[in-house]
Amino acid sequence: MHSTLIVARMDPGSSTEVARLFGEFDGTEMPHLMGTRRRQLFAYRGLYFHLQDFDGDNGGELIEQAKTDDRFVRISEDLKPFIQAYDPATWRSPADALATRFYDWEGRA
Repeated sequence: MHSTLIVARMDPGSSTEVARLFGEFDGTEMPHLMGTRRRQLFAYRGLYFHLQDFDGDNGGELIEQAKTDDRFVRISEDLKPFIQAYDPATWRSPADALATRFYDWEGRA
């Protein structure tokens, strides 16, 4: 399984609307097309964390392919009033908002 964590800024009062938008998006076949197994959204003191788990190591490739889908374009536009880049000076794409994993541990099943 592969995971990504996007870090951005979010008005704390908008979490309900952001959750609604993702609920609608995740109710389509888009998560399946992107290889998304699980999505979790977190907020902390004006920060937004978007944890996404993928079935394989090709999540990035599948998201790149999905970027032209009207549903992906629409949710990206719909989120703009609520989610802002953490560092607007360096942001060019969502890849610029990905946190870097520096430690990983898993327990035994």
